[in-house]
Amino acid sequence: MDAWREFPVPVRDLLFDMFTRMFAFTRPKDLPRARTVWESTAQTNLRKSMWEARDKAMKTAGNRDPMAWLDYGLVWLRRDYWVSLCERWAARPWQQRSQAATRNRSTHPEKNVHTSGSVSYATHSQKLHHEFERAPTFRELFDRTHKRKGTDDYVSESAHTIAETYDRTMAERYVEGTPQPDLDLEAWVDAMGGPRKGRVYGFGDSLDTHCKVSGL
Repeated sequence: MDAWREFPVPVRDLLFDMFTRMFAFTRPKDLPRARTVWESTAQTNLRKSMWEARDKAMKTAGNRDPMAWLDYGLVWLRRDYWVSLCERWAARPWQQRSQAATRNRSTHPEKNVHTSGSVSYATHSQKLHHEFERAPTFRELFDRTHKRKGTDDYVSESAHTIAETYDRTMAERYVEGTPQPDLDLEAWVDAMGGPRKGRVYGFGDSLDTHCKVSGL
């Protein structure tokens, strides 16, 4: 399996249980938010790991054919698993999905626009902390990574709509005088219309950052 959605739910439940025990979650009310962030992070990290594995094997073998990558597997992955992955990537269904995804990215570049480039959310957070002389809020971090540099314009209409909807929801949910959290993850997910293919828009790929901005 090279996609998080293909892992059986019982396996994901077991892994999440191990995660919560490792980090000693003690408040049941935190678990739904923790699960949302954890699922998003796991999916992102697995996708990234598989892409990096394919890219490295392709460059090392000097060949785009996955069947030429059999001897260039990951050191931490059993060879029979690696072979099965290469066979999967070489099969026509996977190749067709990959080509379709490439076409979609080319046709709708605004969906992939992001001002942070290769700079991690953690690095942006550190820079803002130094600039503001305090820890940045989630919205400040989102704006820094989703607005064009030197302007107040969001990189896409989607980013603008989500931010505007979230701000309106927060104003309605937390009336003046009511303590407001740095991030209400439920309100954010509602603003974006629910997780998109298991991902929560606006988060980086660092698990630590996910947990910190979620207050977990």
